[in-house]
This record gives sequence, structure tokens and C-alpha cells, in this order.
Amino acid sequence: MILILSYLIIGIYCLALLLIFLYSLAQLNLLFNYLGHRKKNDPDPKFDLTNPEEVPSVTIQLPIYNEEYVVERLLDNIARIAYPRNRLEIQVLDDSTDESVTATARHIELLQDTGLDIKHIRRKNRHGFKAGALKEGLDIAKGDFIAIFDADFLPESDWLKKTVVYFRDPEIGVVQTRWGHLNRDYSLLTKIQAFALDAHFTLEQVGRNSRGHFINFNGTAGIWRKTCIIDAGNWEGDTLTEDLDLSYRAQLKHWKFKYLEEVETPAELPVVISAARSQQFRWNKGGAENFRKSVTRVIAAGDIPFKTKLHAVLHLLNSSMFLCVFVVALLSIPLLYIKNTYGHLGWVFEVTSFFIASTLILFVCYWFTYKNIQGGGFGNFMGYIRMFFTFFSVAMGFSLHNSVAVLEGHIGKRSEFVRTPKFNVKNLKDSWKGNKYLQKGISPGIALEAILATYFLFGMYSAIALNDYGLFPFHLMLFLGFGFVCLKSFTSKA
Repeated sequence: MILILSYLIIGIYCLALLLIFLYSLAQLNLLFNYLGHRKKNDPDPKFDLTNPEEVPSVTIQLPIYNEEYVVERLLDNIARIAYPRNRLEIQVLDDSTDESVTATARHIELLQDTGLDIKHIRRKNRHGFKAGALKEGLDIAKGDFIAIFDADFLPESDWLKKTVVYFRDPEIGVVQTRWGHLNRDYSLLTKIQAFALDAHFTLEQVGRNSRGHFINFNGTAGIWRKTCIIDAGNWEGDTLTEDLDLSYRAQLKHWKFKYLEEVETPAELPVVISAARSQQFRWNKGGAENFRKSVTRVIAAGDIPFKTKLHAVLHLLNSSMFLCVFVVALLSIPLLYIKNTYGHLGWVFEVTSFFIASTLILFVCYWFTYKNIQGGGFGNFMGYIRMFFTFFSVAMGFSLHNSVAVLEGHIGKRSEFVRTPKFNVKNLKDSWKGNKYLQKGISPGIALEAILATYFLFGMYSAIALNDYGLFPFHLMLFLGFGFVCLKSFTSKA
């Protein structure tokens, strides 16, 4: 019986390692695409904005919900967008339920007095959450193109001039820009988040888009052709990542997406781990929900190249990699004892080399994205090594939390859209304490993370007891990762 259980553990462990390895190979392919694209300079047809007849009408949508700390900053920044006033409309899609509504309305009135076409749009209920607000605003939008900014984004004044011009190509349905980070260096937590997002917005978005593979509108800092939204079936609120959902429906109808790595749109990263948790949960659960919703249509589409299908499936499975990592981590200690109990099963640890190979591939891939933003050189490379392994450890520390999100998404468990609290925090002088939107309680999952930190400490002890140190570095990273996430969750309370 014990031997059968051992074989079952080995089978699940090997399957998870194989999926992680396939994901890393896909990332390596995206790296080759990324590096090849950077050598090209393909001219695109563009609107001539100096010709009044070619200036398209644009509606900027600002979906907000209880954004007391950042809404005035957002409105003032959007008011500075340099674009002909007679071709620009701004919709403040305000689903707020607190006293910020009054201050927002007052500030909008001041901006209206300057001649700006800005409207304060309120709904009777929050049906469909953000997707519902965007859809309702779209019904009355004047613009042929719809730019969307979340409350913590601060586009430069020439943002529209840099993006809307690409819609001269009638097949382009979306133009997406790269996220920047206003508070990248605020803390270790913000540095880790920026590191991960930079990889997505360079390696993944460029790597896919440059070869015509499916990418996603990132929910903000992008602009849609209105007819593309309608043709794709409009916004739907049946997943937590409505942006990924609409992106796939649009691309399945052969709309092209244009990604602009060179246009950076600054935003604020969550500075408290509870806020990062809620954001991670929504993104990862939404990714799994969209896998359930879209993967069959992607595979069944007869007019999409095989390689594009493969990348699309792996893209939709991105969040599920956390579940694979968690499974590998959890089973690694039993496997250590299986190896030392059943000598003939020692070959299993040769399979572990797949995880090492996957880590090395990701190390190489992320270096190129890091170098592109932070610069090269020996000093930056040493800094990169520290950041990569710090990121890797903390990402594994989030694996339980994110695995729960992924499982809920795959089984179809519905949950409410939980917004990420905004802080208006840029540097160490700014404080997040006292933010009334923060969760006050302690999540039950934090206790499990504390248990897991202890579990991987036991794994390190086991290496000493069994005189087998092959998995010691892995268990050390897991101990540090779960310890960091758990400790931060206990201490970072308003």
C-alpha cells in the first residue's frame, strides 16, 4: 500500500514538473521572439493628427470604486491630456458607495467649468462590477475609440497622440501600452511586483504580439476601437478578468492587437501585502476562469495556426503554474523520504533536473527583460541575481494563496470582484497606515502559510538527518518565501 502511494506521489510530482518545464520552454520561445522583434523597425500606417479631418473622436473611461485617496490626482492628470477638446469625452464611471462620491462630483464640476467634456456617471447597482460599468458607459460614449485608465494610472499628456494614431489600420482593435511603476523602490514588496510585471510587459506581450499570437488587454492603459468591443460581444462580467475575456473573444474574431512597449504608462503598485493578495487572487482566479471559458473555442478554431493555439493555451494556463509549483513543493519532502527508503526509486530525483532546467530558462529570460529596463553591466547583473531569487522565493510563498484562486476558477466557484485598495504612495515619506479600504482581519490562509513555513523548515532538517542535500536550497527558498508572506501579512495592518 505504501509503495502504491509512493508511485502515486511520484506520478503527480512528475506531471507537475513536466507542465512547469513546458511553460518555461514557451517562455524561452517568447524570448527569441522578443529579441528578434527588437531588431526590426516595421512602419505602421498612422493617422496624421495635424490634419483635423483625421483626428478620431475618443472617449476616456475612468472606472472607479471608493477611490478617495487617488481620484482627484487621477482627474487632474486626465484633464491635462493634450487632445482637441471637440474630439475628446471623459466618462467617470463611479460605482463608489462611500463619501468620495461627493468630492468626486465637486471636482468634476470644476473641470467642467474649464470647458472639458467630462461626465459623472452613476449606476443604480454594481451589476457586472467593472465590466458592467464599462458596458453601460459604452452605450452612451461619443467616441469611436475608448481609452481606459484605472484610478492609480497617470498617463503622460501626449499619451493619446502616441496611441490612437495606430488605428489608421482598420484591422487593429486594441492598442495596449506598457505599465510603469511610480513607487517601484518603495519596499521589497513593490520591487518584487515590478520585477514580475516588467517580465510580462516586455518578454510576454512583445514575444506574443510580434508573431501574431494572442495577447491580452491589461484592463487599463490601453485603447479599444468601439466597433471591436461590440463585434466581440461587449464586456461580460462572468469572470474576474473581464479584460482577458474580451481580448480572447476579439482575437478569435480576427481583430489585431498592437502592443507599444515604448509607451510607458505610470501607475502605483500595492504597498501592503493584503492589497497585493487581493489583486493576485483576482488575476489568478480570473485566468483560470478564462481557461474554462475560452480554451475550447481556441482549440476548435480552424483558422488559427497551431503555434498560436499552443501559446494561447499556455497563456490561459499561466496562473495554473502556481498550482503546479505548490504541488511540487508540497510533495518534495515525501519524495525525499521515498528516495531514502526505496533505493530503486532514486531515479525520480533525476526528474527534478526538469525543475532546475526550468529555473535556469526563466533566469535567462528574465535577465533580458530586467536589463532592458534597469540596464546591463556587472553591478546590475549582481543586483538581478539577488532580485530573481528573492522574487522566486516570494512567488513560491504566494503559491498556496494563488493555488486556491486557481482551483476556484477551474471548478467554477463564483466570487465577488474585490478591488485593489489604492494609496497615493510614492516614496518612504508617504504612509499607507490609516487607509480605510484595507482589510482589517487576518485571513485563515495566513495560518496555513505559517504551517507551511514550518513544514519546509522540517524539509531542511530532513536533508541534514538523511545526509541528502539535493533539495536543501529549494526548501530554504520555500521557507523564506512562506515566512516572508506570512510575516508581512501579520505585520502590515492599518
